[in-house]
Amino acid sequence: MTTPRQPSSGSGGSGGGRRQPPRGSAPRPGTGRVQPSRGQSGGQSGGQSARGQSAKGQPTRGQGAKPAAGSGKAQPARSAQPGRGPSAKPQPGRAAAASRTPRAPQQRRPEGRPPAARPRPRPRLPQRPKPLRLAEPKRRLRVITVVMSLVFSVFAGRLVQLQLLDSDALAADANTNRYLNIPITAERGSITSSDGVALAATVDAYDITADPAMFTPEATGVPDAPEQAAALLSPIIGVPKEKIAADLHTPKTRYKRLAAQQTPAAKNQISDLKAGLEKQAGTRACQAQKKLMGKPAEQGGRTRVDDQCANPLAGVFNRETQKRIYPADGLAANLVGFVNGEGEGAGGLELQYQKMLAGKDGRSSYAQAGGRLVPTAGGSMDPAVPGSDIKLTINRDIQWAAQRAITDQVVNSGAEKGYVVVQDVKTGQVIAMATAPGFNPGDLSTAKQSQLGNAALQDAYEPGSTAKLMSLAAVLDSGKANWDTRVTVPNRLVRAGQQFKDDVDHGDWYLTLAGVLAKSSNIGTIEAVETLGDGDQAKANQALDAYMRKFGVARPTGLNFPGETPGMLKKPEDLVASEKYNIAFGQGPLQLNALQATSVYSTIANGGVRVAPSIVQGVTGPDGAYTPTPAGEQTRVVSEQTAKTLTSMLESVVDDEQGTGGKAAIPGYRVAGKTGTANRGAADGKGYDGYTASFIGFAPADAPRYTVSCTLQGPVNGHFGGQLCGPVFKQVMEFTLKTMQVPPSSSQAPNLAVEWKP
Repeated sequence: MTTPRQPSSGSGGSGGGRRQPPRGSAPRPGTGRVQPSRGQSGGQSGGQSARGQSAKGQPTRGQGAKPAAGSGKAQPARSAQPGRGPSAKPQPGRAAAASRTPRAPQQRRPEGRPPAARPRPRPRLPQRPKPLRLAEPKRRLRVITVVMSLVFSVFAGRLVQLQLLDSDALAADANTNRYLNIPITAERGSITSSDGVALAATVDAYDITADPAMFTPEATGVPDAPEQAAALLSPIIGVPKEKIAADLHTPKTRYKRLAAQQTPAAKNQISDLKAGLEKQAGTRACQAQKKLMGKPAEQGGRTRVDDQCANPLAGVFNRETQKRIYPADGLAANLVGFVNGEGEGAGGLELQYQKMLAGKDGRSSYAQAGGRLVPTAGGSMDPAVPGSDIKLTINRDIQWAAQRAITDQVVNSGAEKGYVVVQDVKTGQVIAMATAPGFNPGDLSTAKQSQLGNAALQDAYEPGSTAKLMSLAAVLDSGKANWDTRVTVPNRLVRAGQQFKDDVDHGDWYLTLAGVLAKSSNIGTIEAVETLGDGDQAKANQALDAYMRKFGVARPTGLNFPGETPGMLKKPEDLVASEKYNIAFGQGPLQLNALQATSVYSTIANGGVRVAPSIVQGVTGPDGAYTPTPAGEQTRVVSEQTAKTLTSMLESVVDDEQGTGGKAAIPGYRVAGKTGTANRGAADGKGYDGYTASFIGFAPADAPRYTVSCTLQGPVNGHFGGQLCGPVFKQVMEFTLKTMQVPPSSSQAPNLAVEWKP
């Protein structure tokens, strides 16, 4: 028998009295809602609205909550709101919704037990979104730490490589690409004459240089920038276009010198041309073209700019340097020398004193970008040290007179070459040294190789009769004879199976020793030298050799001039056959240069004391301090009396009517000198070919000041020394005496007898 269902009441049902709400589900104040207990799942929340169930079968307001199915517990009843008790009239909508709620089947209750409350279905509450479940912080930190450690390890390794391992190489590469190292040429010292007039000087010039890396297609926007630049520069600097283009096609080289020592006019012309091209390339249209370089074709990109927008001279620069000039053209060129295309000494004193004249080059380093100096990027400079100035003993005016005289006579005589030397007998200083033909050191294009040297120091020749002065000096100084010793000179003299003769045929000459010198007799000289050995020719040759070497033969003059020859003198024991005799008159095993021959006569003029020749008077260093050259070494060769006697004998050569040097006489001055006519050795060293004509003398004979020597090699219009070189001596010596304001002689020549009657 089933018990009819009791209507729900506001007390929550019969038989059990008021049910207590579950623990932890007290209603929220002011809302009538029951909050689920902490830890209870969202599906088991027992809180309901104070307004009752919704239309989906949930209980209406005031009804007790149905117990959850199978829970055995009743849901707590919602607290009644004021005015809405169990007897309140239900709302039609809510009642209809409740009537549609399905009911659970009724179960029979055992007899004697009160009826149990029917469990009501738990209402579904809207599910709240699940909270975001965060990862474990410690694990996340470990992962981040590992990743960051790897990243920083890569950075640290790269930094170590850049800063420690490759730092030097990278810095060098950076500086190579950014900095330009430009050499600073030291100003070359000048060479001046004794009066301070420049014979070789340095003026401002410009080297035209280029940075080949700025001529690439990427840098210029055109593929043929080197060729365009070469076409523009070649007419200005005088260098073939092919060479310029080849130099510019070396992009790995940041510095190329295209032309050296260009004039300021050429430099200005290039600068103006470069500025015009730069202005044209800087227009808006050209700049727009440059911005399109390297961009894709669909974006209007270009592979090159128009020719009018390129500046092929952007990488061309100029560097201030110096140019060697010779203001007097060819004056003393054989002595001063010349420089090569690099500005380095290549001949003469320019070569000899290269290190002193050149100074020490410096170096400048500066940052550049696009060929322009970056002032704020810093740089360095090692300043150049200028070269020293060399002051010569050469008198410019006397040098000019000597050069003119020998040049004219070489032409007139048809000689191959000739030279004049002027020396101060007291100091040994060379006042002039001229050769012909000469050359212009400022323009070597027209000079022959044979003309570039200094024949006065580099030619070794057999002096001939001018060497008789040394032979007779040995005889007189040894006390074997005197100036008036009588000598019989036959037409021929046989010695060592060979006949010796004089320059002219003659009968027997009865000459004094002074006459032997005046008439330049070869036979008389041989006879005089034989007295040195008292009949032993080997002994005589040894005595003569000793005197010749004291005169400076076969040893350097002390100038240390490039290519200077010391001459040649065979040792006495090496002389064979006729050499033992012809050495006495300056032929055969005896050779010397023009300065050595001049020094012999200066020794006699200086009272028998030889002074080592010099050509440099002093040097002015980079600090402006002047250092004079020490005086030449002095050596006594013959006694003063011997020198005086020889001077008087030499005067007879010029003054006596029988002398061979009459053309050397100078009115108002006593002149002592000697002619020389020698067979000239062939170029191949075999036999003789032509003549060597010479005259050497000093004046005034009563108070000697200067010695002048003249030598002609290979004349064809005559060959006697007195005839060809006597006039040259007179012209140069006369000019020298006037220039140096030497007073005329105050006494007459002694006029020594040259002959004796048998």
